Amino acid sequence: MSLDADAIVDRRRMRRKLTFWRAGAVLIALIAVVGTAVVFVPGSRMSGSQNYIARIKIQGLIRNNQERVEALDRLARSRARAVIVHIDSPGGTTAGSEQLYGALRELQAKKPMVVVVDGIAASGAYIAALSAEHIVAQDTSLVGSIGVLFQYPNFTDVLKTVGISVESIRSTPLKAAPSGFEPTSAEARAAIEGIVLDTYAWFKGLVKERRRMDDATLATVADGRVFTGRQAIPLKLVDGIGNEKTALAWLEQVKKVPANTPVRDYSLQPRFSELSFIHLAAWTFDAVGLSVVSRRLEEWGAAGAIERLNLDGLLALWHPQLPN
Repeated sequence: MSLDADAIVDRRRMRRKLTFWRAGAVLIALIAVVGTAVVFVPGSRMSGSQNYIARIKIQGLIRNNQERVEALDRLARSRARAVIVHIDSPGGTTAGSEQLYGALRELQAKKPMVVVVDGIAASGAYIAALSAEHIVAQDTSLVGSIGVLFQYPNFTDVLKTVGISVESIRSTPLKAAPSGFEPTSAEARAAIEGIVLDTYAWFKGLVKERRRMDDATLATVADGRVFTGRQAIPLKLVDGIGNEKTALAWLEQVKKVPANTPVRDYSLQPRFSELSFIHLAAWTFDAVGLSVVSRRLEEWGAAGAIERLNLDGLLALWHPQLPN
């Protein structure tokens, strides 16, 4: 009987020790993960050598993004010697593009900055490109699409076909116009057109100012078309043909930043929110036997990676028309 009691006490003592060492291993691993992230976050005081050029990427649809603005502000306060902005985007909302342009202009005021158009910098993405002193594009890159779009579906004929009518009581005739459930009135169309033309005038003024265009050239480029990099050179939409090496050569020649300066990727995502960090933390928990926690971390990471498309308001967006 005494032997059984001793065995039970020993097992409990072993369990407590095992739990203690597991908790200690998790704590040490998390400290290591956080320490590694801090060390390798560009612009951090602990990120090693500060003699580098930051590379940032603007891709996909552009919308308002305060976290991106804050990341650009951190970059402006970092010790990076210069910034190369890679753009591959068809544009997005005018408000989001204006916000990005403003944040990049503040960055450009503190760091030498050059834009490289990888595939496309159209509409709102071209607004972002205007923030830089120098724009480089490939021969076949697409730039331009200077214009503004307001699109909405109209289901009037469909509703008539299925015998459905939508009634509404409005404070004024232009409230919630256009609705999409009735023909657009002349007054509503005129009001929307006024918004579009006012924003279009702002866009054109920005192009004229930043690219130092005369009225004749501006009229040529501001009809909504996109241009190849080769076509864009004489139209003053871009400054040169090339890639990142071309951008580095310009930084060396004009801004006296040596072309052999290391180039590092600088994330515009919030610190410690990268999926790689989440996966590493999940792997750590899984390694010490806490697989439930690791699965939950992976789920959170996947959920955070899903971008919800919600393009409200005016668009500065280029897209080819698909055949019916």
